[in-house]
Amino acid sequence: MRQHIAVIDIGKTNAKLALVDGASLAEMAVTTCENTVLAGPPYPHFDLGRIWQFLKESIADFQARYGIDAISITTHGAACVLLDGQGNLAAPMLDYEHDGPDFVAAQYDALRPDFAQTGSPRLPLGLNLGAQLFWQFSRDPSLLARTAQIVTYPQYWGYLLTGNTACDPCSLGCHTDLWNPHTGAPSALVKRLGIAHKLAPVRAPFDVLGTVKPDLAQALGLPAATPVHVGIHDSNASLLPHVLGQAAPFGVVSTGTWVIVMAMRARPMPLDPARDTLINVNALGAAVPSARFMGGREYEMLAAPNMPIPTAKDIAQVLANGAALLPAVVPSAGPFQGHAARWIGPEIAQGTPAHSAAVALYLAMMTLTCLDLIGQKGPVIIEGPFTQNHAYVQMLAAISGRPVRIAASQTGTSAGAALLALAGALPAQSLAEIPKPDWPLAAAYFEQWQAALAPN
Repeated sequence: MRQHIAVIDIGKTNAKLALVDGASLAEMAVTTCENTVLAGPPYPHFDLGRIWQFLKESIADFQARYGIDAISITTHGAACVLLDGQGNLAAPMLDYEHDGPDFVAAQYDALRPDFAQTGSPRLPLGLNLGAQLFWQFSRDPSLLARTAQIVTYPQYWGYLLTGNTACDPCSLGCHTDLWNPHTGAPSALVKRLGIAHKLAPVRAPFDVLGTVKPDLAQALGLPAATPVHVGIHDSNASLLPHVLGQAAPFGVVSTGTWVIVMAMRARPMPLDPARDTLINVNALGAAVPSARFMGGREYEMLAAPNMPIPTAKDIAQVLANGAALLPAVVPSAGPFQGHAARWIGPEIAQGTPAHSAAVALYLAMMTLTCLDLIGQKGPVIIEGPFTQNHAYVQMLAAISGRPVRIAASQTGTSAGAALLALAGALPAQSLAEIPKPDWPLAAAYFEQWQAALAPN
């Protein structure tokens, strides 16, 4: 049994290194740094050098204090790295929130396969990885020739550690337009972009990408031949412990900057790409109906400094008054794209307990909307920081008509990624069921919210 797995966990907002206990999947230590976006030139891009320095220092520290038996990796999606013939960056790694790809949208739309092939909705900015690549190659005609290999984001960090390159199907299956989840192979877009021979080999997330390079292992104090696993897209890392440990049907709500909702053995139903539904690909290679919205970002935009925790009385008052926030706080993504956020009834003052309650109720109703859009049935398991938002989890229990459970770990991504190094040997998991609260007005509040959003 590998006792200590170091998990590189790169989110859109923060970069983390977590040391996970292989016997329990508990996090023994976590250290973080901000995931900085540099303004340019040539365009907004991630500061990969800063993250790499942070990771090296943190790996050396964890090795000195605890010992590391293996390394695994998970990152956000909509991301890849272009490498030149010498293995260096062929171009900076584009921030997917940059609007550059929107300027060539019409040309890109003529190339991209339809939703039936890819399960990938057409998204704004650079949220479709294919759109990023098309824009980058269009703005710099020499870039395609300079690019020797394209690696999806988890495998970039694996490449720095081992010198070996790969892509993983979970990252390729994350609304990239580049993957066909029904056949488990690249989509037609890969050839149309001229990158079929440049895409690094696709390998399973569980595979060992290689061992840490000898000189780097020595510099970090790691044992020789420390294995590094291929890695996985972060939402699918959160899903993996439940895929291995729960009987379907069930749903998982992975919370962070994005709230990603995934359904195992969902009711068969057509997905609507206009509402930000999509197909993810899990660690076993299976297609997973999914939906999402930028819930963590919305929370940050709505939160006041030292946002108060609402009491049961505060929540009851908001439900009784009927004041409710309508989407979308981030209108570029989610099931209500293009909608402008507004209030039903008088707007509640920011910084008050009632405002905190209304925000939590809003996020719960958005989550349930996503669950319903993908035909989710069975229990709902919540992962990540929203597990600590009691008004949110209680509202979801009150209105969903499903058992709602929360995972013991606040960082499900780290536990899921650690499983890659354990060959899927799942320790016993602890899920706490949320009692359905006695909120008789919750259903009517949700119905009012839905009615206000219904087309005229």
